[in-house]
Amino acid sequence: MSYSETEFKDGKILLIDKPLKWSSFQAVNKIKWALKKKFDLKKIKVGHAGTLDPLATGLLVICTGKFTKKIPELQGQIKEYTGTITVGATRPSYDMETEIDETFKTSHITNELITESVPHFIGSIEQYPPVFSALKKDGKRLYEFAREGKEVEIQPRTIEINEFEITRIALPEIDFRVVCSKGTYIRSLAHDFGKKLGSGAYLSALRRTKIGDFNVNNAFGPEQFTDDLLAED
Repeated sequence: MSYSETEFKDGKILLIDKPLKWSSFQAVNKIKWALKKKFDLKKIKVGHAGTLDPLATGLLVICTGKFTKKIPELQGQIKEYTGTITVGATRPSYDMETEIDETFKTSHITNELITESVPHFIGSIEQYPPVFSALKKDGKRLYEFAREGKEVEIQPRTIEINEFEITRIALPEIDFRVVCSKGTYIRSLAHDFGKKLGSGAYLSALRRTKIGDFNVNNAFGPEQFTDDLLAED
């Protein structure tokens, strides 16, 4: 890896593999700090094309310099995720961020029921975003209402799920791969899938593997990118 200051200012797309428990903001800041240090810059534009929750890992497309103008276009690309749905319980955030609030029977869940439920989540579907999300209502983020214990009415959104594939069943865990449009909440998909199975479910692991033609297989961890950049002569 050998880059010049001009390349980064003119615009580069960096593929970063976000580690678990890092926020997307932290990853961007790490790259920005490295670029400033390497080239002795006071400022440089750096942004990402689509947030990943701290509890998710995987592909962050990071743009520098003039390429930050490409972010809206990149955000609209089709995305692919892999992950794990855990059945038999629900959590208010639909993922591991909050504690279990209710448990459900799973003895009736068979491989056949799981397979038969999948087609209901393919195509154009209505989805309710999680109440623990950064979407705004009346100028306030939904998770702020949720943390205050306030009820808030959430409108469903139409999203597109191109592919939804079950890759492993080892109850209570169900592994999956999904290809979907911008605005899809995989946490909501996990929650709704649990309902369809006549039980409860939450998202227990998530990894973003693709954004458009960009693949996480070609990505660097933020620490690795920083170390490599600063190690150059």
